[in-house]
Amino acid sequence: MKKAYRLKKNEEFQLVFNKGQSFANRQLVLYYIRKREQQHFRFGLSVSKKVGNAVVRNQIKRYIRQAFTELDGKLANDFDLIVIARNPTKDMNFHQIKKSLIHVLSKSKLFTKN
Repeated sequence: MKKAYRLKKNEEFQLVFNKGQSFANRQLVLYYIRKREQQHFRFGLSVSKKVGNAVVRNQIKRYIRQAFTELDGKLANDFDLIVIARNPTKDMNFHQIKKSLIHVLSKSKLFTKN
């Protein structure tokens, strides 16, 4: 996933947190806000130190980035998204994390109608 599709700045994160909507399951929390002028969705990741050490946190972030890469054509383009990983994700593999991500995205109605 290109770095242009990632949220990096604190102001961008705060805008999504304060003005956006959210949905959660046991593993992930999703915050999202519609940005109509965007050509492609952007996303940010947050994995707390409570989840595990740096190796575990980086692995979870890699899994989530790869899941977004695989879901690229299926997601609506005019959204900023933030995914927060909860503690149970440390014991999950890639396919379980992807399934959980698909669940929160579909419940939030962020997939395109295609």
